[in-house]
Amino acid sequence: MKKDFIFEIYKNSKTVFSFKDIALIMNETNADALKSKIHYYVKTGKLRALRKGVYAKPDYNALELAAKIYSPAYISLETVLQREGIIFQHDTCIYAVSYISRTIEICRHCIVMRKIKNEALYNNRGIIISDHVPMATKERAFLDTLYLYKNYHFDNPGSLKIQDVKMLLPVYQSHTLNKKVSALLNLC
Repeated sequence: MKKDFIFEIYKNSKTVFSFKDIALIMNETNADALKSKIHYYVKTGKLRALRKGVYAKPDYNALELAAKIYSPAYISLETVLQREGIIFQHDTCIYAVSYISRTIEICRHCIVMRKIKNEALYNNRGIIISDHVPMATKERAFLDTLYLYKNYHFDNPGSLKIQDVKMLLPVYQSHTLNKKVSALLNLC
């Protein structure tokens, strides 16, 4: 029995899909047939083609998009620090950590990807997945920021849980980061 294409996509809780995601949802092995169906639903406005091989429901989640573009990736840095009140500067770009550094704009969304070493990228400690969006905790975002930026000012580091910061430090395997954190948070 054939599945109703758009019904299967819309009933899925994800809002952003790769070509591979759609193939798995539809259990479709014929790539040409799947491309044809996707093209039809993009043309009729029921799906949005955001980028080659990346599609979305009309009311997609921009954070989900940012984490999907260069996967594996997770939302971190200024995006999390701003939400958590660690920094006060407002920035409309979405910041994520991935295997590549890029700044791209998709449908008026500025997405800044920062490259981090694989040992840290593939370690999921301090990363929470909610609504299909992998996002760093404020402590992980704090450490990502210190690791990636030479000098960075934090407006309100007092809300960080020192114990969580200490627990996450080994993820980066960096003596320089250990020194920066100790100096900034007065750790023993």
